[in-house]
Amino acid sequence: MKKINVETKELTYAMEEALNRLRVNVRFTGEDTKKIMITSTFPGEGKSSVSVDLWKMLAEAGCPTVLVDLDMRKSMLEQRYGLKGVEKNNDIGSYLTGTAEYEDVVYATSIDNGYCVPCINTIEGPSVILENKRLKQFLERLSEEYRYVIIDTPPLDSVADASIVAPLCDGAILVVESGETPRKYVQESLAQIEQTGCKLLGMILNKVKTSDVMYKKYYGKYKSYNYVYSKGSKKSKKNVK
Repeated sequence: MKKINVETKELTYAMEEALNRLRVNVRFTGEDTKKIMITSTFPGEGKSSVSVDLWKMLAEAGCPTVLVDLDMRKSMLEQRYGLKGVEKNNDIGSYLTGTAEYEDVVYATSIDNGYCVPCINTIEGPSVILENKRLKQFLERLSEEYRYVIIDTPPLDSVADASIVAPLCDGAILVVESGETPRKYVQESLAQIEQTGCKLLGMILNKVKTSDVMYKKYYGKYKSYNYVYSKGSKKSKKNVK
């Protein structure tokens, strides 16, 4: 198997503890939960960072885990994490269009037990190829060979891609930026996930001060989804009630 290098950033103590709680909660979802979609309502809420950090933590805990980049319109993983060694014509898009095979696009990485299916070539309007039966077959094979399949998808509000992928997954995690994403849009995203038939595993409140407990009031009945992933203390610009 070909190998690529992934350059991840060191987490702060608070971030690492939050990710550890998320990792443990994912383990508690059961043996049948393997294919996990990470999405958000809007771009910039941190879903890709959460995807990579969760993938790395599961792998380092001894669980063979593969990260699949299905944010094919505007992937940020190559730019942010290096991904040195990926062959140009051997990525997820190449597989879905039939120009590459399974063995060509699954890479080992510099993370022990961590594997990756990258997206190097962005594609305009990938919804059609996401509906191809090759994606379902691909994800099913990955779930047979790896304990977890972490799938980074586009935001729900902008395109239909995530809604196409969701029915193929065992569960979804919604990333929400604290103080930035209006509650009504969060509710719409949760309803959208529910309509696909994909189980909601939880919601991550991202970019929140570790001492801030206002999220319990901000999200009302959704406070039961208690995964909290802290990425700093960005000040709110539009704290919509």
